[in-house]
Amino acid sequence: MQEDRRLAVLRAIVEDYVATEEPVGSKALVERHGLNVSPATIRNDMAALEEAGYLAQPHTSAGRVPTDKGYRLFVDRLTTVRPMSTAERRAITTFLDGAVDLDDVVHRSVRLLAQLTRQVAVVQYPVLSRSTVRHIEVVAMTSTRLLVVLILSTGRVEQRVVELAEAISDDGLSRLRTRLNLAAVGETIADAAAALTDLLTDEERPDAATVAAVPTLVEAMSDHRSDERIVVGGTANLARFGGSFDSAIRPLLEALEEQVVLLKLLGEATTGDTVTVRIGAEGPVEELASTSVVASGYGPGDGLASLGVVGPTRMDYPTTIATVRAVARYVSRILDES
Repeated sequence: MQEDRRLAVLRAIVEDYVATEEPVGSKALVERHGLNVSPATIRNDMAALEEAGYLAQPHTSAGRVPTDKGYRLFVDRLTTVRPMSTAERRAITTFLDGAVDLDDVVHRSVRLLAQLTRQVAVVQYPVLSRSTVRHIEVVAMTSTRLLVVLILSTGRVEQRVVELAEAISDDGLSRLRTRLNLAAVGETIADAAAALTDLLTDEERPDAATVAAVPTLVEAMSDHRSDERIVVGGTANLARFGGSFDSAIRPLLEALEEQVVLLKLLGEATTGDTVTVRIGAEGPVEELASTSVVASGYGPGDGLASLGVVGPTRMDYPTTIATVRAVARYVSRILDES
């Protein structure tokens, strides 16, 4: 019972400190949270939490503030993540459903995360090597020129023009389209490239269209330019923090310019609906020890990439976790249906 009460005290202090950025005293806790015990009991609980490393006292006679350890316990003991309102869910759906291609999905996701959480949003482009081939379309531009379109499970579309040494008939075009799709659809990039290459040796004399199209498709599949692309939004939100976060703003701005650092911040949050929360020194960058990262994987299956937000350790974790999870789920659904 005492442990439950102290957890309630910690939860109340975290909520008040996030809202006010002012050290929280025992009297304020009793008045605001109806803990049904005396201020003296609350002071004893606060002292015990401080001794255990969950709270700190900035200076004598001041109230307490949560430590990284305190935030971690708060997050780990969250019994419920604040549910999103119907209006918020509708806003997410409406905003993301209007996307026209993968680039638009990524950029809309960044803007949405930054607006809803009022933090810095970070979205990684889907990693090409984890995607599968959804469809290959072949369109005749002229009798000797084809447009080959590669559509991946990430929603990414690659287009290439193929020049033929001889004209292709409608029947030949249909056979080529069928042959390419039978070999590649549903396969990972690596397996699809191998299967397509086998078409050049499996047949006694592969036709000229296959000979021309396969190397072009394999080249398109090996294009990893987007594997480490990251889009950032909401850096203007840093201006509203100030106070104890002032010293972290410059290193965070510098980190936001480094793709490698951003990938480290997002970590390996690429499994299903799992939301990871790394608080303060738990993160991989020493200079960003006063920041927290809330991230989730997104994409069909086991996930293709990560998205999340970066902000001060003094953040609204329940709301941020709910928002990151919801946006990741909606983006996954869009990519799965596209």
